[in-house]
Amino acid sequence: MIIVLIGYMGSGKSSIGRRLVKKLDYRLIDLDDFIEEKENASVKEIFESKGEIYFRKKEEQYLKELLKLKENVILSLGGGTPCFGNNMQYITEAKNAKSFYLKGSITKLADKLIKKKAKRPLIAHIETKEALAEFIGKHLFERSHYYSKAEYHVVTDGKTKDEITKEILDLL
Repeated sequence: MIIVLIGYMGSGKSSIGRRLVKKLDYRLIDLDDFIEEKENASVKEIFESKGEIYFRKKEEQYLKELLKLKENVILSLGGGTPCFGNNMQYITEAKNAKSFYLKGSITKLADKLIKKKAKRPLIAHIETKEALAEFIGKHLFERSHYYSKAEYHVVTDGKTKDEITKEILDLL
């Protein structure tokens, strides 16, 4: 089975993925890391040298490839992955996949991301928590249509990573 984790940046896809791997003995694949390995360049370098359209085409290609795996995998997607091309359709139609939307509120995401913004090129330029919350709000408004198509929605606010992990395990 493939467990697909979707959600906005900072929603916990990577950290929850690592916890699930320990509980389930699955392999963790981060789609951005997979793309970087296959393309022999960082996501940032791909965007800068070949552009976003090239990146999104490769992202779709590799997502489709990974959804065909016959092994047990936790697949952590980039925050924008479900919103481009037919990616969300591929996820929902994959017979061996279960998708989980890790849903955090704008406030909680902003609280978390303001501390780590230097490591996130998309938000590194944003100065205040208020401006970051506005940025996240606009993005979530655009993306929620796609995220909401996930099979399961797991609200993350007010829960520990262990509680979120347990909730996902209970839903499997």
